[in-house]
Amino acid sequence: MNTNIGGLNINYIDEGEGTLLVMLHGWGSNCDLFRGVIGFAKSRYHVVAMDMPGFGKSDEPPTPMNVDDYVNFVLEFVKKLYPDEKQIIFLGHSMGGRVIIKLASGMHDGRIRADFTIPKIVLTDSAGVMPVRTDAQKKRTRRYHFYKNLLTRTGIAKAFPGTIDSLQKKFGSADYAAASPVMRQSLVKVVNEDLVPYMPSVTMPALLIWGDKDTATPLSDGRKMEELMPEAGLAVIEGAGHYSFLDNQYLFNKILGSFLGISF
Repeated sequence: MNTNIGGLNINYIDEGEGTLLVMLHGWGSNCDLFRGVIGFAKSRYHVVAMDMPGFGKSDEPPTPMNVDDYVNFVLEFVKKLYPDEKQIIFLGHSMGGRVIIKLASGMHDGRIRADFTIPKIVLTDSAGVMPVRTDAQKKRTRRYHFYKNLLTRTGIAKAFPGTIDSLQKKFGSADYAAASPVMRQSLVKVVNEDLVPYMPSVTMPALLIWGDKDTATPLSDGRKMEELMPEAGLAVIEGAGHYSFLDNQYLFNKILGSFLGISF
């Protein structure tokens, strides 16, 4: 299905009936990866998952987006398509979890106003905790800044457009290298925001589902969220990585069903 939000063509899935359950995917992903979870949850819930701007089959934004921009996008999406919903449950993976943390905390302390409440949230392998950089990562960053300054000072960057971009690709992450210029800037804005200060304001029941082999958002992040969110509980899936809902879909759905009251 397709709709237009803020001038952008947005692809989304809409299945089932009941309380609205909105799913937000992670960076570099898309709503189709939730198919197995949607197929399970739609027996009791009205499940909606969209490709956020810049991902999947949705349009890329004209300018870089930060976490607040993605929160505002979700609010606009819901307001346009589901204006009569009074309760919405959110489920987010990785970056999608970032968006939910910011949204849920803002509705608690009055920063964000909406016509619905959030009775529960589910965060799976969620981002939001700033990682502690290793010595190797710090060294790599210093090398990047050295070469960037060298190219700039000598005029090479001006004489040969694209050299800085090539340098960024060389020293950046795989996600950074694969993204367009606008989405690279968006990635920098998103990953550099620490959401730990917002977590104590996430006061509704929160289910945290984590793979113990997750290296992108390690299990220690889930434990920190459980500690900081007053009503959070952490479920660990052994042997699963960053995509725990794909690595062990059976167990993931079983845990999710227990939290959401879905017969397994």
